[in-house]
Amino acid sequence: MISSSLFFVIGPGQIAIIVVCVLLFFGGKKIPELMKGLGTGIKEFKKGVKEEESEKDSEIK
Repeated sequence: MISSSLFFVIGPGQIAIIVVCVLLFFGGKKIPELMKGLGTGIKEFKKGVKEEESEKDSEIK
């Protein structure tokens, strides 16, 4: 019996297929813009989490 956790393991072959599909779908020029937007979104998320934690800390004091 195959474990369900092995079903979600991504190997190098699957990563290569995903990269090729992304390149075909978006094109080479659009990918840097997408990554920049993703990075900005992650920064904003982290900033929001830090602000929320600091608000909780100030409420506790």
